[in-house]
Amino acid sequence: MPEQPALPEGLSVDGLARRAARRWPGRTALRLGDRTVTFAELDARVDALAAGLRRLTGGDGAAIAVATPLDPDFAALYYATARSGNVIVSLNPMMREQGLRHVLAVSRSTVAVVTAETYDRVTRLRDDLPDLRYVVVFDAAGITLADGDTTVSSLLAAPDDPGAAGGGRPAPPDPDATACLHFTSGTSGAPKAVQLTHRNLTVNAAQTAHAQGLDDTSVTLNQLPLFHLMHLNSAVWAGAAQVLFPGGDTPAALAAADEAGATHYFSLPVRLAHLAADPGLERLRLSSARGIFSGGSALPPRAARALEDHFGIPVVQGYGLAEASPIVTIDAPGSSAVGSCGFPVAGTDVRVVDLDTGAAAPPGAKGEIHVRGPQIMKGYLGEPAGAHLDADGWLATGDVGRLDADGRLYVTDRRSDVFKRDNELVAPAEVEEAVAAHPAVRECAVFGHPDPFSGQVPHALIALREPPRDAAGRQHVADAVRAFADARLAVYQRIGHVTVVDAVPRSRNGKVQRRALREQFAPADAAPLAPLLTVPTATATA
Repeated sequence: MPEQPALPEGLSVDGLARRAARRWPGRTALRLGDRTVTFAELDARVDALAAGLRRLTGGDGAAIAVATPLDPDFAALYYATARSGNVIVSLNPMMREQGLRHVLAVSRSTVAVVTAETYDRVTRLRDDLPDLRYVVVFDAAGITLADGDTTVSSLLAAPDDPGAAGGGRPAPPDPDATACLHFTSGTSGAPKAVQLTHRNLTVNAAQTAHAQGLDDTSVTLNQLPLFHLMHLNSAVWAGAAQVLFPGGDTPAALAAADEAGATHYFSLPVRLAHLAADPGLERLRLSSARGIFSGGSALPPRAARALEDHFGIPVVQGYGLAEASPIVTIDAPGSSAVGSCGFPVAGTDVRVVDLDTGAAAPPGAKGEIHVRGPQIMKGYLGEPAGAHLDADGWLATGDVGRLDADGRLYVTDRRSDVFKRDNELVAPAEVEEAVAAHPAVRECAVFGHPDPFSGQVPHALIALREPPRDAAGRQHVADAVRAFADARLAVYQRIGHVTVVDAVPRSRNGKVQRRALREQFAPADAAPLAPLLTVPTATATA
C-alpha cells in the first residue's frame, strides 16, 4: 500500500487556484495551442469572472451551470463560480435537448454558461426552464444572442468593484457546503444530481495528485473530449502544467506530449484501445512520459499490455464515480498491475461484499464494491442527508469487483450489467476479455440476453479488423471467435449469441452502455434468437 499523505483541511474549491497563484505565480497552469495561462493569470481571471457572475446572480447560493469544454476559460469559470459564492453545475456541452433540460431543471440553474454549439439548444428550452434567467456564451462569434444574454468576455470587470451590483467577495464558505452539482451518467435511469462539497473536491484533488505522482515539475497532456474536474483540480493542487489537446487524433496528441515534455498522458480507453491496434503504433513515441493514464471505463488488458510493451511505461487505470468526487483507487506508476485499478487513495477504505448476503467477501471473490472516505458526496439532491450511506458510513457503489490479497481493486462490471446464467454470476467484462483476445476482433461488447431456460446468456457484439465481404465469411469468423472465446471461459460464461457489427455502439463519451445495447439488440418483446446471429451492417449508436 502506498504511503498516505496529509489531506487539506478547510480549503475552498476556488482556494485551489488562489493557493497555486501564490506558490507558483509564473508557472504555466494551462496551455491550449498557442494560448498559455500562468497560475497568477488564472487566479486574476477567476477574480474578474467571479465579480461578473455576482452581478448576474445578485448574491450567494445560486446554481450556475458551466459547460465543460477542454478550454482554459472553463477552468476560470469553474473556480469563479465557487468564488462568487454560488454552486457549480457541471454541464456536458455534447448533451442533446432532453439531457440539457433535465440538468438545468433539476439543478434550478439561474445562469448557464455554454458553448456556441450548445446555445441554440438551450434557447429552445427557455420556456421549460423558469429558473434560467441568463445564458452566457464562451464565444458568440457567428451567432445572434437573445436580449439579456451575454458573453464570457462581458463578465470580465474589475474584481471587487464596490459600485457593481452584486460586487464584493462573499465570506469564505463552509468546507462542508455544497460547491458543485455533478450529474451521474444515467446508465440505469435518469441522471441524479450529486452534491459535492468544497471538502470533497479539495481532498480528492490532493488524493489524486499524490496517487498519480503529480508535483510542480509535472506536465500533463489531456487528450479528452471534455474537461474533467479530477484533472483540473489535481493539477492545480500540485502546481502541474496542463496541456489541453481536444480531438481524437491520437498520433498528433502523442507528438504534442513529446513536444511539451509531458510526464503524464491522459486519454480515453476507447482511444487507447484503437491506438494499441493501430498498425502505425511502431512509429509512435512517448519519450518523456512516466505513465499513460486511462479512465472512465475499463481498458482491455490486451490493449494495456501492447501499449506497455511498445512505450516501455506503465498503463495506469483508476476507479472512481461521481459520488466520490470522483477518485477512489489508482494504480500508481511503478507498482501497477495489468487489469488492476490500484490501491485506495489516501484516507479511503474499500471493501467487497457478497451480492446475495451482503457479507464481506474474501480476497479474490467477486461482489459489490463499497467505499468510505472524505471524498464521498454530501448526498443526492432532493434526498434526505445521509440516505446514501449505511450506519457505518459505507457507500454501496453498484459496481462489481474483487480485491486481491495485497488490497488492489479489480473492477468487473456495473451491478446492473452483471447477470446470472443458471444461477451462476456472469460478468460481461470477463467475457469481453476472452472475445477481444481473438486476433480478428477489433472491439467487442457483451451483455445479458434473455433466455427462457437459463435466465440470461452472454450476447457478444464484435467488430472485425478485416470484415469478410460475404455473409458466409462473416458467419465463419463469428463461429471461430465464439469457439475461441468459449474455450477460455467457464461453461456458464460461454456465448449464446454473436452479432457482427461495423462498430460497437458507444455513448458520446466513449462508454459502452449495456442497457442500451440490450434494448437495441435483444428487446424484451423480440422473438427468441437462434443460438448464433450475425448482422453484418449494424452501425447504430447508443
